[in-house]
Amino acid sequence: MDRPPAPKGAPGRPAAPSRAEAFRFWLKLGFVSFGGPAGQIAIMHRELVDRRRWISERRFLHALNYCMLLPGPEATQLATYLGWLMHRTWGGIVAGALFVLPSLAILIALSWIYMSHGHVPAIAGALAGVKPIVVAIVLHAAWRIGRRTLHHPWLWAIAIGAFVALEGFDAPFPAIVAAAALAGFAGSRLAPRAFSGGGGHASSADAHPPAVIDDDTPPPAHARWSRGHFAVLVATFVAIWAAAIAALAAATGAHGSLAAMAWLFSKAALVTFGGAYAVLPYIVQNAVEHHGWLTAAQMIDGLALGETTPGPLIMVVAFVGFVASWTQAPFGPDAIAAAGIAGAVVATFFTFLPSFLFILAGAPLVETTHGDVRVTAPLAGITAAVVGVIASLAVFFAAHVFWPGGFAASRPLDGLDVWGVATFAVALVALFRFGVGMIPLVFAGAAAGLARVLAG
Repeated sequence: MDRPPAPKGAPGRPAAPSRAEAFRFWLKLGFVSFGGPAGQIAIMHRELVDRRRWISERRFLHALNYCMLLPGPEATQLATYLGWLMHRTWGGIVAGALFVLPSLAILIALSWIYMSHGHVPAIAGALAGVKPIVVAIVLHAAWRIGRRTLHHPWLWAIAIGAFVALEGFDAPFPAIVAAAALAGFAGSRLAPRAFSGGGGHASSADAHPPAVIDDDTPPPAHARWSRGHFAVLVATFVAIWAAAIAALAAATGAHGSLAAMAWLFSKAALVTFGGAYAVLPYIVQNAVEHHGWLTAAQMIDGLALGETTPGPLIMVVAFVGFVASWTQAPFGPDAIAAAGIAGAVVATFFTFLPSFLFILAGAPLVETTHGDVRVTAPLAGITAAVVGVIASLAVFFAAHVFWPGGFAASRPLDGLDVWGVATFAVALVALFRFGVGMIPLVFAGAAAGLARVLAG
C-alpha cells in the first residue's frame, strides 16, 4: 500500500491488509452480502470498522456519504471506494467486481431454472422464509447507524424529516439528499458541534481503537487529486463503453435487443439516485411496457429473487437481461440459454460500469476533504437522512412481506402473514439480543420457509 506509516502513539493498530487478504475478504463479501444496500453496508461496517479495523468510523462514513450522492448502487460503490483507498485502482476494481460477480452467477442460474422449469415451490418457499429476515436486517442496520451518528437533536430532526418525506409525501431521493445537505450546512452555523464530524465518535481507545486508515491518517499518494489522471480515467471509461456498444451492434445489429439493452441500462445507471427501487419504474416502463421483453409478473418474480440473493438489489437487471434475451433469442431458437446469459452479462456490465468511473475518478477529490468542516457538515446531514431512509425502506419491505395481498388501513389484520411476522420477531431478538450473524439468519429463514412448503 502506498500509505504513510501510521502515527506513533497508537498502540494496538492492526497490520495493513495485503492484497491477498483483501481479495479473500471481498470474495467472501460477494457471497454473503444479503439484505439489500442497508444490510450490505452494515456487513461492511461490522467487518471493516468494528472487527478488522481496516478503516475508522469517520473515514468509512465519509466514503459512504459520497457514495450516497452518486447515481448507482451505493453499497457496490462503497466497496469499490474502500478497495481503492487500501490498494489503489487494482483494489477498487477487484472489490467492486467481486461484490457483483457472485450475485450475477447465482441470478443466471436461478433465471435459467425459472425460465426452464417455471414456478418451483421449493424456491418460492425459501424466498418467503428469507423475506421477514431481510426486514429485520434492514431495521437493525438503521439502529446501528443511527446509534453512532444521531448524537444531537438537529440530526434526529433530519433523520425524522427524511423518513416523513418518504413515507408521507413520496419525496424524490435527490431532493432529500439536497435538503439534508442544506440542513447540515445551516446547522453547522447554528450548532457547529453537532456537525463538526467528531461529536458522535468517542475519543477513548475502547470506543474507537486505532484503525489501519484512521481519522488522522494522511491520504495515500494515489488518493491525491490530479487533473491529468482524472482526464485519462474518463477517456478510458468512455472508450470501453463505446467499444462494448460497437461490438454488440456488430454482433447482433445496431437495432438488436442486446444493443438496445446496452443503451437502456447505460441510461438507467445515470438515474439510479435512491437505490434500486427508485430506478425500477424506469426499467419497468421500458423493458415491460415499451419493449415487451418480459411481463409485469415476471418482473415481480425477478425482484423477489434480487431481494434474497447476495449482492446489490439492482442486480435484478441481470434477471431482466436474462429473460429479455431468452424471449428475444438473438442467437436463434437453439441458443436461448446462451442468449439469456449474454443478456444478463450485458445488463450488468452497462449498469455498473459508470459506478467504477465515479469512484476511481472522483474519490481522490473526496479524500482531500475528509477533515474540512465545510464538507463534513453537509455530509453529516446526509448521514442523518440516511438513517431515516433506511427506516423507510424497512417499512416498505414490511408492508409487502407481512401483507402480501396488500395492506388495508381500515382492516389491518386482514391478509396479515402471521408466520412472516413471527419469523421477523424471532430475527429481531436474534439480532438485538443475541448478536446472531446475518448470514446464519438468512439461511435459517430459507430453511424454515422450505420446511413450511414441504410440510404443507
